[in-house]
Amino acid sequence: MNQFDADVFPHRDITERIIGVFYEVYNELGFGFLESVYENAMVLALRAIGLKAEQQLKLPVFFRGHPVGEFIADIVVADVVILELKAADTLISSHESQLLNYLKATPIEVGLLLNFGPKPRLKRLGFSNERKRSRPPVVFE
Repeated sequence: MNQFDADVFPHRDITERIIGVFYEVYNELGFGFLESVYENAMVLALRAIGLKAEQQLKLPVFFRGHPVGEFIADIVVADVVILELKAADTLISSHESQLLNYLKATPIEVGLLLNFGPKPRLKRLGFSNERKRSRPPVVFE
């Protein structure tokens, strides 16, 4: 697959389940808590539906095939989806860039940016391993 299409987005079954959990957590807790509260709730709810969810997971960052550092992902689900959680009034470009950089620097191809702001917002982002060196990322809203 050279690029991601909205109909064949990798791990769509998992991301749809994650999105369902996101709305459940948002509807139950509402707006106004710290990101860490939402992160803990998401992990509990994801595990409750049988998904592997690891929080504050250290992931290596590679440059030209060499490790050059690490970042800490809020949550990694089933080893294939990075979740970046926010509790902001609105999503801004730097939030999206943060997640895209994680996708570019790791073998993980799919990320969800989840905002527990005044209104729940999310973005599904993908960056295929085949394209990590040559093309810009694909963003689906």
